[in-house]
Amino acid sequence: MNGVRNRKRSNKGAFKKGVCAFIGFALIIGFIVFSLYYDKNRERLELAREISNYGPRKGVPRSIEDLKRAIAAYEKLQEQHVKDAAQTGVYWKILSSRFQDKQMYFEAIEALKHAIDITPDDETLHYLLGLNAAYAAKSAYDYGGEGAIGERARRYFELAETAHLRSIELEPKYNQARFALSVLYIYELNRPEDGIKQLVAYMENRSNDADAMLMMARAFYMLGRYREAVDWYDRAIPLIKDEGQKAEADENRRYVLGLM
Repeated sequence: MNGVRNRKRSNKGAFKKGVCAFIGFALIIGFIVFSLYYDKNRERLELAREISNYGPRKGVPRSIEDLKRAIAAYEKLQEQHVKDAAQTGVYWKILSSRFQDKQMYFEAIEALKHAIDITPDDETLHYLLGLNAAYAAKSAYDYGGEGAIGERARRYFELAETAHLRSIELEPKYNQARFALSVLYIYELNRPEDGIKQLVAYMENRSNDADAMLMMARAFYMLGRYREAVDWYDRAIPLIKDEGQKAEADENRRYVLGLM
């Protein structure tokens, strides 16, 4: 019996020692983590401590100097929040570009949503959103529904149009957004008249852009205005440097000419 009791006591002692050792180890790890966190955030902790000295918990500052110190402390904290938000917006913008490079258009759209939430007046973000939404629309199948041109695809095309229009609203001279919107109207949405309006504004600063002229020709062809389409081909073809593109444009010109 004594041997059994001794063994039980021994087991209890070992168990207690194990628990104590575990607790001690956890405390050491916790202290190390806390130390690292504290070092990394020392500036903010000091700022928080400074604010608490003059904030509501200590009562309303009674002197002008106390009030000035409290205001300065809060302004410093707000400035830090603004910097953090701006940096986060840049992160989402870079991430969206990485997704776009990998042709992951739906993921790029989600990243751009976060970026726009932070900096809603950045015209470049809206342009990129429109660009990715237009690409995404071509793969936005309605499985079991209407297919590639179903409701889901239409929603992404509408998103692309809205984003490009917002980009132009923020910066009317943003030519990339106007050109992209023209492509959307003429090649995707079958709205050549709207495309022509955007191209006219685009070519106010890019009057010798052969690609814009070829789009003009296509838009007028879609409207059945063949003479104007041929005129735009005549203006574009001499400016085209790529021989393959030039031959294709000349072939299209002769085709439209035959319809007149």
